[in-house]
Amino acid sequence: MRQPSVIARRVAAASVSLVVAAGAAACGPKDSDAKGSGGDSTPHKGGTLTVLNSQPQTDFDPARLYTSGGGNVPSLVFRTLTTRNRANGQAGAKVVPDLATDTGRPSKDATVWTYTLKTGLKYEDGTPITSADIKYGIERSFAPELSGGAPYLRDWLVGAADYQGPYKDKKGLSAIETPDARTIVFHLAKPEGEFPFLATQTQFAPVPKGKDTGTKYEEHPVSSGPYKVVKNENDGEHVLLERNTYWSTAVDNQRKAYPDTIDVRSGLDSSVINQRLSASQGADTAAVTTDTNLGPAELARVSGDKDLAARVGTGHFGYTNYIAFNPTVKPFDNPKVRQAIAYAVDRSSVVNAAGGSALAESATTFLPDQKSFGYTPYDPFPAGASGNPAKARELLAQAGYKNGLTITLTHSNAKDFETSPEIATAIQDALKKAGITVKLQGREDNDYRDTIHSVKTEPGFFLAHWGADWPSGGPFLAPIFDGRQIVKDGANFNTGLLNDTSVNDEIDAINKLTDLDAAAKRWGALDQKIGEQALVVPLFHPVYKRLYGKDVKNIVISDWTGVLDISQVAVK
Repeated sequence: MRQPSVIARRVAAASVSLVVAAGAAACGPKDSDAKGSGGDSTPHKGGTLTVLNSQPQTDFDPARLYTSGGGNVPSLVFRTLTTRNRANGQAGAKVVPDLATDTGRPSKDATVWTYTLKTGLKYEDGTPITSADIKYGIERSFAPELSGGAPYLRDWLVGAADYQGPYKDKKGLSAIETPDARTIVFHLAKPEGEFPFLATQTQFAPVPKGKDTGTKYEEHPVSSGPYKVVKNENDGEHVLLERNTYWSTAVDNQRKAYPDTIDVRSGLDSSVINQRLSASQGADTAAVTTDTNLGPAELARVSGDKDLAARVGTGHFGYTNYIAFNPTVKPFDNPKVRQAIAYAVDRSSVVNAAGGSALAESATTFLPDQKSFGYTPYDPFPAGASGNPAKARELLAQAGYKNGLTITLTHSNAKDFETSPEIATAIQDALKKAGITVKLQGREDNDYRDTIHSVKTEPGFFLAHWGADWPSGGPFLAPIFDGRQIVKDGANFNTGLLNDTSVNDEIDAINKLTDLDAAAKRWGALDQKIGEQALVVPLFHPVYKRLYGKDVKNIVISDWTGVLDISQVAVK
């Protein structure tokens, strides 16, 4: 978790629902019949499911994909050692076995993890899947020409920091052992109780060495899942999947694989996607989206139509939008100024700016409101839903600003309802009531990201957001608050530049725990401890509202991804 590139990709992933999602209290399809609509709600095999997305499914190679829980479309082709539980709401935030017989057997200090593969596992060509294939799949993810995936293993595996992949280093990684065709053993450089979560990433998908075509592998990767790739046009703009006849529910109890064909169409405008799903005509009657939300205006229209409202799935993903401070920049070096801003913020107006309570939930904790993250309710600066400008003025006076002050808020110009002008303006209006004049500094999205993620250019006061690689407090708190992850010459995400030994030590201590429930409680307590330092002001957690076609059945939306799980969908 100390690799800066991990974080850079995580933020990018979160913006498209964690590559899958991609990807915040939990949920399931509150606004929809969980079995879908239509006369016969029982899911049946057959038919074609159409997926309408704005973001192309690029780099369709398990080494290059950055997924959570195995991804959504990727999970149809690539099975991994473990995966997310395919269930609604909180039950879907659990990690479960996939290719392996269990979620892993740790050594006493969680530095060695052993897995045994299920019997009867086969590729799309009928050849058996072996532990050596999984080892090779992981090793090729280290190749520079196949970069893009989650690089935790470079940090976690013994001796992996400088490994350049099997094309340059034929010896492979000694930290991964395969004593027989069904056993694989991982030797870690430090205790990692959450290794089963990492084993859901597509880098853990098996790749047969004899079928590896390097950078061209994405054109026809060898399937270990219920579907195989029969067409991949324009780097993921059009991906056509058909059944892998060598897959069966006998060896995979997670994926339903009801449709005969999955037709993924990407590169579409979000308004076009929602219009097509709303009309639900022709092939679009059996269509879904995995990356396009309803916006405020669209949701208002949909909510007024009973039939459309019945076709909206609601989901939550571990994601927080917040104000970030750089305490090396005046006046934010004064804790009382940061506390004053925390009291002055009107979260009700921020939620409205984000699209209303249907699309955003107010937050006072950095950790999302989910049990798996270790969510512990607290508010270190209780100001109610509308803020407390009087308390803010009192703190400003104590800080030496009895006549108020003028500050600059940096935000993105992207219309994302997260770090965009609408949110910045809501904060500007609220702080004005407390005697704080806020000047808004909007930047184009790429420039904004480059500016806030560099120690050299990070402003004192800006909008930010964070999404987790898996549903736990670890990948949420460590990148933002572990002092050892401060990157001075690269992408830095510890915006508060916090380097507190007690925080760092507690992160290490929790990482040793293999009891994830016990770890969650510790993450929640750590969240509260950090929150009292006012290095961030949590604003809200997003809510995902997504339409689906009228013939789509068996809607499952987990708290892991927050979006419809297409491995469960039926269209007949």
